[in-house]
Amino acid sequence: MTHATTTPASRSPRRDSPLAQVIALIVMVGIPLLVSFLGSRATDPHSDGWYEQAEKAPWNPPDWVFGPVWIVLYIVMGIAAWLIWRRRHQHPATLALTLYFLQLAVNGLWTPIFFAGYPTWGTAALWAAMGIITTLTLLLIFTIRAFWPISRLAALLLVPYLGWVLYAASLNAYIAAAN
Repeated sequence: MTHATTTPASRSPRRDSPLAQVIALIVMVGIPLLVSFLGSRATDPHSDGWYEQAEKAPWNPPDWVFGPVWIVLYIVMGIAAWLIWRRRHQHPATLALTLYFLQLAVNGLWTPIFFAGYPTWGTAALWAAMGIITTLTLLLIFTIRAFWPISRLAALLLVPYLGWVLYAASLNAYIAAAN
């Protein structure tokens, strides 16, 4: 009976080249930044319109705060996704990355519904946006949970994003109820 021998090289997990790592990082950060850019295109025409006149929550920050916070969060989200992608050969990451991209798509849907939907659908758009942000919150919790066994750092990097989404949900709920 012969036994196949394993060499240290055959036991080590498959690794991507440094160039592939850098390209993947750029792509993983670029995708959420693209979502941010597209969201800003939906926001800009309406931020000086109905939104400026809307009754907002007393805890609503100045408008200039949103852009920088979201940009930092999108960069950190991309880094978290990259950390998961890097470990895809060691851990099953398909579900984690699917949840990540699904929540990112839902995130991208919120902005046009909330900002661009209001002039057409009125308060119904704000409540629809509330449903979307609630779905986003749940998907984000599932994503963090799926990231945890693969990379605790990646999961923890999404926690500030979850906090901000919960905060944004409170702002959304107030605006929907008050306008």
